[in-house]
Amino acid sequence: MNSLVQFKNNIVPNPKAVVLFIDMNSFFASCEQQENPMLRGKPIGVCGNHSNGVIIAPSIEAKLYGVKTGMRMPEARMLCPHIISVEPKSAIYRKFHIGIMNVLRSYSDDVIPKSIDEAVVNLTSYKLVYPDMDKLANQIKKDIKEKVGDWLQCSIGIAPNTFLAKLATDMQKPNGLVHINAQNIDEVLRKIELTDLPGIAERSASKLRRAGIKTPYEMRHTSPQVLKKIMGGVIGYYWHYRLNFAEVDFYSNGYKSMSAVRTLSQQQRNNPKELQDIFLSLCMKLETRMVKHHFFCKTIGFTCSYQNHTGWDTHINMTRPLQDGTDIYKFLSQKIMDAERERNFTLFTPELRTIGVLVNHFITDKNIQYELFDNNIKRDFLRKTVYDIKDKFGSAKIIKAVEMREKDIVRDIIGFGSVKDMYN
Repeated sequence: MNSLVQFKNNIVPNPKAVVLFIDMNSFFASCEQQENPMLRGKPIGVCGNHSNGVIIAPSIEAKLYGVKTGMRMPEARMLCPHIISVEPKSAIYRKFHIGIMNVLRSYSDDVIPKSIDEAVVNLTSYKLVYPDMDKLANQIKKDIKEKVGDWLQCSIGIAPNTFLAKLATDMQKPNGLVHINAQNIDEVLRKIELTDLPGIAERSASKLRRAGIKTPYEMRHTSPQVLKKIMGGVIGYYWHYRLNFAEVDFYSNGYKSMSAVRTLSQQQRNNPKELQDIFLSLCMKLETRMVKHHFFCKTIGFTCSYQNHTGWDTHINMTRPLQDGTDIYKFLSQKIMDAERERNFTLFTPELRTIGVLVNHFITDKNIQYELFDNNIKRDFLRKTVYDIKDKFGSAKIIKAVEMREKDIVRDIIGFGSVKDMYN
């Protein structure tokens, strides 16, 4: 097939564009059932620690009992006593992901994987080739079953841009097929809540409601200038574009940020030392990813959420780019302690639900400028050398002292890497 990759982000509305969003249903669990037929038709939870781990993917059968992603296994067993805990096998998930991408690329050269279980396909240039998009979507579903795995199901959304196509996949699961177009968009947006829009959490929804915007329909018909004012920046423009057929989400050029987030068990929430160890482990996870991609970051941040759905976050703009995980931990810890002292509150309480660390504003290691007699030259070189040895001989051959502290803490954190890493 000749390359027709022309679709880029464009703020000019194009209601005649055609984008398919493919969302694999209960992907990790379905992969496990594909590999092991004995698990098919049974409620399973892919979980990093059998007894008390976080369920990263319940099967379709488990979801019928109310089991959800992010639940701890004991909580899931209260809803579904016969749920089967399955250890994750990331290599299998990557294998099936690549097979699915090969199916999609047989229909279009313009395919962007959005995550390991999601992809977007631009078919705007293929409308003459595929005049019946419903027929094409059903053929894609059939091809995935025949060429990749007969137990794998997907929901497909069809719309003029990536965001609306993704929204369409959320409206019918599993095995859905939904259109959003110029003829039905207002009807669709009238029927859903603000928080049903991917990317609109309760915090943003509250801002919109306070401004008198109660539904996605009203949001769509609000001027971009007003949305910018409500949402506190250019993101307001983007929401106007998304809901009015412009494309701002299809094309992504490399990494803009990295994050590591952990859902906490009751035991962890009640153990201050364990919380600090998890916090450190998240910082070290980001160090590993930055070293792999030759990045240093200029901004670091911390975020957390509580059982009552409130949250807290902060960020620091660094004068010197960072890559070292222990440095990230120290700077963020100091920022948290300063905030606790100034506002007379305690951040790490038994009510914590999640904690996360993020890094962004990257520069490459080639662009790092060192001063004469800068001690960081030696530290950065040594860090790179350690990771080179790990890559060559295995991660267990040489470890930093801090990694000995992390070992047991992070054993049920499931790391699949970024889908970008599969195509480098």
